[in-house]
Amino acid sequence: MNRPFQRMVMIVLDSVGIGAAHDAQSFGDQGAHTLGHIASSQGGLYLPHLASMGLGHLAPIDGVPRVEYPTAHYTVMKPAANGKDTMTGHWEFMGVQVSSPFQTYPEGFPTELIRRIEAYSGRRVIGNTPASGTEIIQRYGHEQLQSGALIVYTSADSVLQIAAHEEVIPIDELYDICREIRTWTTEPPYLVGRIIARPYIGEEGHFVRTSRRRDFALKPFGVTSMNLLQDAGLHVTAIGKITDIYDGEGITTSVKTSSNDDGVDQTIRVLQSSSERGFIFCNLVDFDALYGHRRDPKGYKEALEAFDRRLPEIVQCLSEHDCLLITADHGNDPTFRGTDHTRENVPLLVYSPRINTGRHIRERETFSDIGATICDNFKVSFSHPGTSFLSGLEREPFEQ
Repeated sequence: MNRPFQRMVMIVLDSVGIGAAHDAQSFGDQGAHTLGHIASSQGGLYLPHLASMGLGHLAPIDGVPRVEYPTAHYTVMKPAANGKDTMTGHWEFMGVQVSSPFQTYPEGFPTELIRRIEAYSGRRVIGNTPASGTEIIQRYGHEQLQSGALIVYTSADSVLQIAAHEEVIPIDELYDICREIRTWTTEPPYLVGRIIARPYIGEEGHFVRTSRRRDFALKPFGVTSMNLLQDAGLHVTAIGKITDIYDGEGITTSVKTSSNDDGVDQTIRVLQSSSERGFIFCNLVDFDALYGHRRDPKGYKEALEAFDRRLPEIVQCLSEHDCLLITADHGNDPTFRGTDHTRENVPLLVYSPRINTGRHIRERETFSDIGATICDNFKVSFSHPGTSFLSGLEREPFEQ
């Protein structure tokens, strides 16, 4: 490409998969299709702006047409890393491919680890089960108020979370406990992706989580594309849970968000407030956390359509010097059995005002092609797995 982009913007629609990956059977996910099954179970999806970018060319999705002249380049990316969780997918984007999946605990954590937490903290552990954060405090909050015990829980991701009422367990004590657990869980037998402090306040029946959540994450197992960009003097802005996923590695500025809508708001704010050369990386987590894991296809459909309605606001902030990438990190088919993520391919839409008519990009063999492309754009050396597709973005035919 003769004219590199000044800003590359990536939005991850967390868990918006587009059909079972080639190895889905190994993960127990043969037949999963997040977008397809939401559409077929809910009378179709109304996504006119994503459709205009070419989404309908990637798979049959009820309600999403194959437009004749898409405005973006479009393709499907296959996962290459060994896992289907948030950290594995995001790390792969930036060139770090996990060979052994992070451990999850669908039956709760082993007795030995729980005993170790109790011994260090001097507090009894209650819960120790998969649950949503709002559900767990309603279920065990009364007992914690009475006993001062720690509420430990997990999810389909590789996380150990501790919910603690701020008036019962001081916030500094909660952070200290989580920090210590982090040191025990950086490698097998307890390789856990994130240890999360989840403070809350309120009275029984009216418990609410506070903004003082804190994540103690593993650092990526290698240098990421964001590290390379930052070392080259480029600005890297993380929006949503991106900072937590990478434990701050390679990130210049971090912006927290409270919802998908807030994530869009913050992305627009960053685009409007600064033209600084670099990479803007946003995760919209509600698709996964609120609708995928809770097996709510109706809510998922509504969230997808809500994002589509706001997509023009993001596009309006882009100049011909910008490139927008829209993708996902894994699947979470809300019509599938269980409540876990699903091993799926993900869509990739590549848009810039300088693209006249979008075309099909050759199917990508790894999510790491994203990191390779971003580094290629900014003339930063990239030696990780992954192949850049940058040079074809303004050429025809486009099958790079």
